[in-house]
Amino acid sequence: MSAAGAAAVGAAAGGAVDLLVVGGGVNGAGVARDAAGRGLSVILCEKGDLAEGTSSRSGKYIHGGLRYLEYYEFRLVREALIEREVLLAAAPHITWPLRLILPHSPEQRPRWLIRLGLFLYDNLGGRKRIPATTSIDFRRDPEGAAIRDAFRRGFAYYDCWVDDARLVILNAVDAARRGAEVLTRTRVVSARREGELWRAVLRGPQGEREVTARAVFNAAGPWVEEVLGNVAGVNAQRHVRLVKGSHIIAKKWWDGPHGYVLQNDDRRLIFVNPYFDDLALIGTTDIPFEGAPETVTAGEDEVAYLCRALNRYFRHQLTPEDVVSSYSGVRPLFDDDSAKGASAVTRDYVFDVDGGDGRAPIVSAFGGKITTFRKLAEHGLHRLKPFFPEMRGDWTERAPLPGGAMPGADFDAWFAGFRAARPWLPDDLARHYARAYGTDAETLLEGAEGLDDLGRHFGGLLHEREARWAMEREWACAPEDVLLRRGKHGLFLSEAEKAGFEDWFSGQRVAA
Repeated sequence: MSAAGAAAVGAAAGGAVDLLVVGGGVNGAGVARDAAGRGLSVILCEKGDLAEGTSSRSGKYIHGGLRYLEYYEFRLVREALIEREVLLAAAPHITWPLRLILPHSPEQRPRWLIRLGLFLYDNLGGRKRIPATTSIDFRRDPEGAAIRDAFRRGFAYYDCWVDDARLVILNAVDAARRGAEVLTRTRVVSARREGELWRAVLRGPQGEREVTARAVFNAAGPWVEEVLGNVAGVNAQRHVRLVKGSHIIAKKWWDGPHGYVLQNDDRRLIFVNPYFDDLALIGTTDIPFEGAPETVTAGEDEVAYLCRALNRYFRHQLTPEDVVSSYSGVRPLFDDDSAKGASAVTRDYVFDVDGGDGRAPIVSAFGGKITTFRKLAEHGLHRLKPFFPEMRGDWTERAPLPGGAMPGADFDAWFAGFRAARPWLPDDLARHYARAYGTDAETLLEGAEGLDDLGRHFGGLLHEREARWAMEREWACAPEDVLLRRGKHGLFLSEAEKAGFEDWFSGQRVAA
C-alpha cells in the first residue's frame, strides 16, 4: 500500500488525512488524483455517483471556447487550447479530434470576424495534433449536401470529442490507484474546524463516520456555496450563477464523421455532432436556473429552441417528435457581479481560500469547465502549498490517465494490435472496450477466448464481465451507474433488457 493509501486508512481509524475533497465531478476527481500524486493522503466524497451531476451532462467537448474570444477571454481560451493537447495525449481512448463545419451566416457575424477568430483559435494554444482551419464551399464540398441553399460558404475547424463521464471515472480510478479513498453515495454532513484540523461527519451506505483532515477542498460545483455555508459554516466571499444547459439526441441525418456548429439568431453557437454510429447530439441552451440542480430536465421550450436553430440551416427538418432522448445539466458559473446574460458569463474559475494563522484551510472552486479541470486542480493545489510545504510539484501534464498509455498516444495503432489479438471479438464490441478502457481493456478481457467467457449478455454491447468490472473497480452501486455513466448502454437497450439488467444487478448487490 502507498504512503497516501496508508494515511487514508489511518484516517478511518482516527488519524488525520491530509485532504478531504467534497464533490465527485470532474473537478473533484481531478483534485483527488493530483493531490494523491503529490504524496498527500486523500479522501474523496461524493453524495451521489461519480459524474452524476453536471460532469456527465456536458456537450462532450474538450474545446478552447471559440465563442469566448468575442468576450476577450484570451487567457482562458489559450489555457483551454493547451489543455486540449494535454488531454489528447493523456487519454487518446476517450478523446479525439472532431472536425466541425461552421456555416457562415452574415446576419450574425461578418466573414472577416469569423476568419480572425479561427486564426486566433488555430494559433493561441500551440496546436500540435489538431489540423488547421480550412474554407468550405457548400456548392462543391460534400459537407454542404445537408445544408440549405441559403448558406453557400463556411469553415472547417477542429475541437475534440470526449466521453465526459468516463473522464471523471478515470480520474477517480487513478486517484485510488495512487492511494486515495473514493467514497460514493457519501455525503459530508458537517465539517467544523478544531484549530489546525477539520473534523467532518460523513454519512454513507454503511452509516456515519467521523474523519479529521488537515484541509478541505470544496469542488461541489452547483452546491459549492451550500457546502461552504451550511456544511463548513464559512461565509462565502464569492458566488456562482447557475445556468441550465440542455441537449437533445436524434437520429443522425447527414453523411460523414464531422459535426456542425450553427450561429443561432441570438448569437449563440449550437453544436450538432455525430453520437455513436447513427445518432446526433445537439446542444446546448443557456438559461438562468433557480432551484435544486438534482431536479433539472430539458424543457419543451428548450427542445423547440434547438429544433428551430437546426431547421434554419439543414434541409432535414427536425421536430420535437424526432427527439430520441434528452438531458440537462446545471453549470455553476463564477458570478462576477456583471449584468451579462447567461451566455456571456465567464467560464473561467476562481478560488476562495479560508484559513491560515492556525486555522485549517478550506479551498472552494467557483466556475470552470470540463476542458480546464486539470489546470483547475493544479492551480487549486498551489493554493494549498503553504499548508503542505512538503507536497510534491506539478506532475499531471505528462501523465496518462488509466488506459491511455499508448505509444505516441496513437489509438489507431494500438487498437490494430488489440483487435488482431482477439479475432473472436466482434468489431463493434472490440471498439467499445478499446474506447471505454484503453489499455485496461486487456485486463478486462484477460483469460477470455470467446463471447461465452464474457458472461451473461444483457443486450446491445453490455455483457456481465463489464458490469462486474464497473461494480468492483469503478464504484458502480446502481444499475443507472452502468447504463448512463460507466457506459451509455441505456441508449441501446430495450425496456425489457434494461429491466433484466436491473434485476440481475439488484441480485448481485443482495448477494454481496
